[in-house]
Amino acid sequence: MSLDPEARIAHVMAPGRAASISAELRLYVAIGDSFTAGTGCARGEAWPERLAAILRRRYRRLSLRNLAEHGATSDAVLEQLPEALQLEPDLVTVVCGPNDVLRSTRPDPWSYRRRMERIFDRLRGANPDVRIATATAPPRWDFLQLGPRTRARVERGIDELNEATRDVAASRGVACLDVAAHPGLDEAENFAADGLHPSALGHARAAAGFARLLRHHFAIEIPTRPPEERDER
Repeated sequence: MSLDPEARIAHVMAPGRAASISAELRLYVAIGDSFTAGTGCARGEAWPERLAAILRRRYRRLSLRNLAEHGATSDAVLEQLPEALQLEPDLVTVVCGPNDVLRSTRPDPWSYRRRMERIFDRLRGANPDVRIATATAPPRWDFLQLGPRTRARVERGIDELNEATRDVAASRGVACLDVAAHPGLDEAENFAADGLHPSALGHARAAAGFARLLRHHFAIEIPTRPPEERDER
């Protein structure tokens, strides 16, 4: 997917919560599905690794633990949470949902909503100052071969889960990168050969989008590189 400066971003803050990342940003933990795990891309090319590299321009000691797993549903992501909590992260990204739709003929947006609420609440309960970011999913995959009925079911299910993601993020003060209506979904270069997962370029643009989200939502100042060196290029 393409996440350029025109990406539609939902910026939501909990009332009274400070909007700055601690000067001691030490650990970033990523939980989620194959999108976060980096399925189909080379080692080090997944967007969490790229995002960590961007953040290290300021937070040089930042470490990343990527706990995401290929094929994970929101229920499986919930099972990633205990290890994430044990690590006591300063920053967490939680991105899931498509497998809840792709792996079921009757997706349950209500159960997905409850799981996301539980994930965010447990993270915040363990550390009130933890910075949490999430994202919506592409509502369609133009380069994935699906039959008409299956495509209609998948798109309807993704729309419902995206609505839940936005609502839960807003209610919990979680930063949400909303790319569901982004025109980059029409660009084949942003997708791997399977038509489902991001290409290396798609991952680079996702990392840039999350960096912009964190900069806006948490007032983080990330030094920029010359245009020819920027990650989104």
